Amino acid sequence: MERVEARKSDHLEVVLNRDVQGVHSTGLEKVKFAHVALPEIDFAAIDISTEFLGRRIAAPILISSMTGGPRAAEAINKAIAEVANSIGLPFGVGSQRIALESSTLNAGLDRALRKLAPKVPILSNIGAAQLVIWDDPVSCCARAVAAIEADALIVHLNPLQEAVQEGGDRNWKGVLTALERVARSLPVPLIAKEVGAGISGVVARRLWNAGVRIIDVAGTGGTSWAQVEAECATSAKQRAVASAFRDWGIPTADAIVEVRQACPEATVIASGGIRSGIDIARSIRLGADLGAQAAGVLTHAMDAPAALVTHLETLIEQLKVACFCTGSPNLAALRTAALQP
Repeated sequence: MERVEARKSDHLEVVLNRDVQGVHSTGLEKVKFAHVALPEIDFAAIDISTEFLGRRIAAPILISSMTGGPRAAEAINKAIAEVANSIGLPFGVGSQRIALESSTLNAGLDRALRKLAPKVPILSNIGAAQLVIWDDPVSCCARAVAAIEADALIVHLNPLQEAVQEGGDRNWKGVLTALERVARSLPVPLIAKEVGAGISGVVARRLWNAGVRIIDVAGTGGTSWAQVEAECATSAKQRAVASAFRDWGIPTADAIVEVRQACPEATVIASGGIRSGIDIARSIRLGADLGAQAAGVLTHAMDAPAALVTHLETLIEQLKVACFCTGSPNLAALRTAALQP
């Protein structure tokens, strides 16, 4: 357990202080809206609120999972919970593996988190590889949800990261079957989330057929977890193996389109290199329901709460300006906004 906690502490330090971005783009920059010089709408009346997990949220923005193991996570989770609740945005916690497997360390992942954020969706989080390691994955997942009174459970799919990580979990045989069992048994929805290499339409359909109704594409163009593992490697060989996969995966824009086409009824979350409210607008135009940020939020979450508030309010304002300049009074209109030829 100490090894897992130390590794997650290393991850936090690397993401905050080193260049671990993918070299290639998300592909979102190719989505160019046709500017509407006569929008004929009142900016103040633009409504970007939406429904997510049975709750009304202020904007289609998810503060995505980013922490979970280190002791610093408790302060980060607390800050995010308070700010998310005040603005009206959902948020996901980092991996709850340590909290589930340790009787002494929960990194703030308990019901105190729900008390800080009673109004917004909170998402639990475990790794897919654990589903075939734990003796009773259904029970463990139920505990993860109950621990923070979550509205859904994220199962993060990170085979590339595990494959290039020293001591990573490489046995993924039976993960889909376990996912189906959890989806059938859990009282809350299951969210399948990649961590930066993208989800294809083919995989999305397999997930849908297994009972997963929310898919976070998490494509390339943002943080490369292969590069994070390269930075954490303790040997030249391991560093070389991991760094070779810095840009492996499906660009975020492509993943959104593929997943939406394969699963027209799914809730699709766009993440992986979402850097602005304009990127969120582009993602929604491509077929996403929400946009999510993790690393983009982390630096502000480590600072004063006011910095995090300003960052999130900036994303919201950018999204509203994109709506205004496309003549879109709401998200439904934005989904069909005209694009440049």
